[in-house]
Amino acid sequence: MPERASEHACDTTCGTLLDGRVRFAQPVKGYRVAIDPVLLAAAVTAPERGRVVELGCGAGAALLCLATRRTDLRLVGIEIDADSAKLARANVAANGIGERIEVLAADARRPPSSLKASFDAAFFNPPHLIDASVAPPPDAGKRRATIGTRGDIARWVGGALALLRPKGSLIVIHRADRLDELLAALGPAAGEIVVFPFWPRQGEAARRVIVRARKGLRSPLRLAPGLVLHRADGRYTEAVERILRQGDALAI
Repeated sequence: MPERASEHACDTTCGTLLDGRVRFAQPVKGYRVAIDPVLLAAAVTAPERGRVVELGCGAGAALLCLATRRTDLRLVGIEIDADSAKLARANVAANGIGERIEVLAADARRPPSSLKASFDAAFFNPPHLIDASVAPPPDAGKRRATIGTRGDIARWVGGALALLRPKGSLIVIHRADRLDELLAALGPAAGEIVVFPFWPRQGEAARRVIVRARKGLRSPLRLAPGLVLHRADGRYTEAVERILRQGDALAI
């Protein structure tokens, strides 16, 4: 779980994820990590010693959490913002795992041709808001991370599928009210789809979902039981605490 610490240099704060197991610096202003990247990393599955790519890795929170849980994997992060990519590389180095993670400054929706069809799994946390529906935040980095256009999700999915080997896994966290767009984007190119809802509290409507699919398969969609995030008193449930603090995998 992200923890604010003292300022590093003049434009980032230094904190931790996974109860101190991951050192993590992020911008003072702009997009700040919440629990979505940690939950997303917990949902990634890949074969032993596999290759995994994150599209739009930002400062590297999800990459670092996944690398901590799966020390056998080779990871690549793709980030369009050069400053964020630089910070992600610094975070990788600060955690001493530079030999397992490469961060590229590129557009994840149009990934480099040299990477196509070379990964066992791909995952991403796309912008959740639509540009016409909200007032844009003043910070350019936060705008890029949180606001997209209605057609963007198809481009994100297309970029991810291009990077995957046949039968490779695609894992996405998104708003529940945009699930229809995400499923339409997966279309005929992926199957064995699982929709995993996150319920804020018992009895409340889901606001986030994780969707997992596999390239080129045709198996029917499955709706998973999902996970309740908070107890009645607002604390995280025990299962969520184990993911955020101990780095447990999310069983989907």
